[in-house]
Parts: sequence; structure tokens; C-alpha cells
Amino acid sequence: MYEVSVPGKLFIAGEYAVVEAGHPAIIVAVDQFITITIATAKKNGSIQSQQYSELPIRWTRRNNQLVLDVRDNPFHYILAAIHLTESYAQEQGRTLSFYDLKVTSELDNSTGRKYGLGSSGAVTVATVKALNAFYQLEMDQMTIFKLSALAHLQVQGNGSCGDIAASCFGGWIAFSTFEPDWVKNAQETMSLTELLATPWPSLMIEPLTVPKNVRLLIGWTGSPASTSDLVDQVHESRETEERDYQQFLADSKDCVETLIQAFQEQNVPLIKEMITKNRSLLNRLSQVTGVMIETPALKKMCDLAEQFQGAVKSSGAGGGDCGIVIVDQKSGILPLMSSWEKAEITPLPLHVYHYPN
Repeated sequence: MYEVSVPGKLFIAGEYAVVEAGHPAIIVAVDQFITITIATAKKNGSIQSQQYSELPIRWTRRNNQLVLDVRDNPFHYILAAIHLTESYAQEQGRTLSFYDLKVTSELDNSTGRKYGLGSSGAVTVATVKALNAFYQLEMDQMTIFKLSALAHLQVQGNGSCGDIAASCFGGWIAFSTFEPDWVKNAQETMSLTELLATPWPSLMIEPLTVPKNVRLLIGWTGSPASTSDLVDQVHESRETEERDYQQFLADSKDCVETLIQAFQEQNVPLIKEMITKNRSLLNRLSQVTGVMIETPALKKMCDLAEQFQGAVKSSGAGGGDCGIVIVDQKSGILPLMSSWEKAEITPLPLHVYHYPN
């Protein structure tokens, strides 16, 4: 039997712009995990998850027809990851076999509500890593990232795959996504082995060192959001507001590149300044597109944190879920925690997760 655990993630800066190739974000892996165990089976395989068995199936209408939305269903990510990893295993000369795969998730609360920690990305990476061990494929982190990204895009169709990068590499990372059209075209002309071994244009994944006197705080509003839905809405709106959207992309790139430089120079005041600026850019994007990124609960969370000298913003797609705060290590955080709890915002006791060397 093999067991692998993969961390969840939180976006620190660069949301929405990061779905465009070459536009950076900063993302952090956190110590809540999806764990997969995989064991040889004789006749039939199985996929089991206590957390996911109670999930509702979301649907919508297109042209008056009921259409299931598979993007929030973890089993579709698991199946896509299995399909692609086994295709790669066959290219490596492995014989496919049956197995029982069991998923355990800490990325949702006890009632199954998401914290916004990237559960679909983490379960994709965990599946690829479990099969990597099972078939003894000896893939490195970058190969696992690329295979997981292919599986994730097969289901979701949008997104940056930054959550996948954080789950693969751990710690704090600077990330910009690959050019999806190049990857799609390459899939038609290359074997999977060739595609995974080839550099992907615009892809950047670099570790960041965080100043010792910086503390990361996380608040949860209790309102789960659908990342894929929100990204869809922004993309639909950008078609009528293209000039404003391009300005947002340019401003976000400038902001996050300055933020990455601030991390490299260990410049805490500049880090805090750029976090605050990124919040402002996201709020302007929200006004342009009409998509609610910073909900009233997130705004309350952010406003309270600013009263205690925190640099704060929503994390990820917004629309609910989490916000992040950067404070100085010496700052007393108990008054902030108390003010959050009075406003029904839950402080999450999460820490940055680094894979062992």
C-alpha cells in the first residue's frame, strides 16, 4: 500500500491576472492536506471518499437543457488524473493493474463546506503522486505538475493551475502559467512523454524566501465560492470591457513583480504596500466586470485587519472563502482575532507547509 499527502494552497496576490500566460502570482502551500492511499486490488478497482460522497451535483441550463457542472466534482479530477497518468505509465512500459484508491480531505470543514484551499487542484496532484508511487514512475516535481495541470484543464477548462503548483512544490512560490494554446497544440503532435519533457512557454515556478519578521494570518468568511464560475464571469465581462481588462492585467503584473522583488529584498513595508495595492486592483476589476470578488463579509474582514495595521485582501477568486493578512511578527494579533470572531469571521490556524528536503 502507498500513501501520499498533498497540501492545500492560498493565493497571496495576482488573482485573475494569473490565468493569462506570463502574468505572475504569489501562492503559498498550507498545512491542510488531501491524503490518498492506494493498494493493489484483484478483480475490480474502487475509488472511495467519505467527504465527497455527500456532495451535491450542481447543474445549470443551456438552451433550455439541463447540464451538469462537473467542475466542482472531485471525482472528475481524480478520473482525469488516473487516465493521463496511466497513459504515461503505459508509455513507460508499465502494465496497468487494478487498485483501491481512498481519498481523505482536510480541505473542507466537517460539514463539507470548502475553505477555498484548492481542493480540486490538490486532489488532482495527490492522485498523480499516488499513481507515481504505485507504478514506480519516479516522476520529478515538474513532471507531476505538468501531468496534474493537463488533467485539471481537461475538467475545468479555465484557471491558472497555480493551486497545482503550490500543492506540488510547497512553501511560498512565485508562479506564472503556461500558454494553454501551445500546450493544446503540442498534445496533438507529441507523445505524453515528449510533452512532459519539453519546456512549456511562459511557465514559471520559483521558490520565495519570506522575511523572518512577517506573519501570515488567514480568515474564513464561511461562504464557499466556485472559482471556475467566477473566472467564467470575469471572462464573459472582459469582452465588453477589453480596454479596462488589459489595464488591469498590466497593473497586476507590475504590482506582483514589485511584490516578488520585495520578497527577494526582504522589504516588509514594500510587501505590505503591494498587498494593499493588489486589493485595490481587484476591487477595480470587480467594478469593471460587475463580478463580486470582495463580498461584504470579506470587506468586513479586510477593514478590521487594516485597523490593526495589517496588509489585507481577499484570497483566490473571492466571492467568499478566505482573506489573507500580512502583519509584522511583533504585532499583537489577539485583538484582531477577537474582532474577527465578533464579526463571525473564523481565524484559520494554518501554517505554511514545506516539503521535507
